[in-house]
Amino acid sequence: MTDTMKMTTSTLWHLWAVGLVSLLWNGYGGYDYVMTQTDNAAYLAQFTAEQRAYFDSFPMWMEAVWAIGVWGGVLGAVLLLLRMKWAFHAFLASLVAFAVSVVYGQMSGGNELMGSTGLIFSAVIFLLGLGFVMYSRVMSRKGVLR
Repeated sequence: MTDTMKMTTSTLWHLWAVGLVSLLWNGYGGYDYVMTQTDNAAYLAQFTAEQRAYFDSFPMWMEAVWAIGVWGGVLGAVLLLLRMKWAFHAFLASLVAFAVSVVYGQMSGGNELMGSTGLIFSAVIFLLGLGFVMYSRVMSRKGVLR
């Protein structure tokens, strides 16, 4: 058995674990995106009128950035589970899009509207996104992802 085959077999359990966590996490982001974009009244009831107005005021380019962030993460998770090295690129695009959205939020006053809960949630999103990028890069370099 070659070293690559041995490494792939011995690391497979954590690839599945990270992939599934990533799919669940990013899948919720997809759910949030769809519920917000379709103006689901029950889902949007958790937001204040000011927060809803802020989301409704996004320019088209920001809508595209949000979509790239969300669906890039979902795609990255699926590609990771399929053991494809393109997972890294999808996760990276997702993380960059998230960073752009944070800058937009800072410049447009959105971060203030979301309060400390939004700040904590943004930190968690960033840390998990960075973790998925780093993990997929390491797995790609080790030859686990093809």
